[in-house]
Amino acid sequence: MTTLDPERQKQAKIYARLKRRLWLVDLAFSAIYLLVWLVTGWAVSLRTWLVNFTANNWLLIAYFTILFGGIYFVIDLPLAFYTGFTLPHRFDQSTQTLKGWVTDQLKSLLIGVPLGLLVLELVYLALRETGAWWWLWAGAGMLFFTVLMANLASILIMPLFNKFIPLGEEYADLAERLLMLAERAHTKVRGVFKYDMSKRTKAANAALTGIGNTRRIVLGDTLINEFMSDEIETVLAHELGHHVHKDIPILIAFGTLLTLGGLYLASLGLNWAAAYFGFSGPADIAGLPAFGLVIGAFSLITQPLGNAFSRWRERMADDYALQVTGKREAFSSAFIRLANQNLSEVDPEA
Repeated sequence: MTTLDPERQKQAKIYARLKRRLWLVDLAFSAIYLLVWLVTGWAVSLRTWLVNFTANNWLLIAYFTILFGGIYFVIDLPLAFYTGFTLPHRFDQSTQTLKGWVTDQLKSLLIGVPLGLLVLELVYLALRETGAWWWLWAGAGMLFFTVLMANLASILIMPLFNKFIPLGEEYADLAERLLMLAERAHTKVRGVFKYDMSKRTKAANAALTGIGNTRRIVLGDTLINEFMSDEIETVLAHELGHHVHKDIPILIAFGTLLTLGGLYLASLGLNWAAAYFGFSGPADIAGLPAFGLVIGAFSLITQPLGNAFSRWRERMADDYALQVTGKREAFSSAFIRLANQNLSEVDPEA
């Protein structure tokens, strides 16, 4: 019978504690960075300087964001490197090379910067054109963007980071079992794929990605290589439980409500900041640091609510996996293996 490794759990607690502390350091640094730009007047000075080069609102927002965000990225890079590369290697969780890490950072920038700019441009368009109700229009736009990305990420973005290939003849029986599980859950999938998770980590995972015609089952090669078929079946059944309980649309709806709450508070914060710091109005790009502070604070305060909601849906998915497979020992063994292999803390601090 598979049991929790006491030594691994001891290491998991240390690892989790360090990651929490680094997260808090990064959070504090981000808040200080935003406050400094506001209090010193740097944000207004940068906007004033950029106006000398362009009066076009779209270009002004792009230039400001690239400079403002670029400086933060460079200053924060040592902490990001320690958190994302050094620490996982220290705990023998990462298999990624330095070249691989740098490549991933560049890919993330090439994807994230254009997408982030697009979202920000649309938010400021709403600020300029829709008056006091901008936050409602911006929230609707973000909902559309979220649904679009959930649909396309699995076929456009994820393959840029990992190689996805259909399970071959060697795993034909496993693929058939998983497809039957999906059929029982009344979900259509484009197939069962494995991806090269081992090139970055020793952790294992499985997922049901995409929406509608883009939905597919993906298994990390670490999971396929080190777990029994019954165990993989129960892990995938858990993921299918999220589909059965309609967790993707429910979580999107829940997230949209939180986003609307944050944007509404941001509208109040921008009105106050415009008067206090001398911005030309809420749509002044110099108010971006104030916007970030309000959204960041709101996200931090509501995070426990989001976590509690997520735990509730995860427990429901667990119940579904146990019910649909009836393989209680395999389920228990699979998640104990995951805790041992992924260095997951099974009893985290409150």
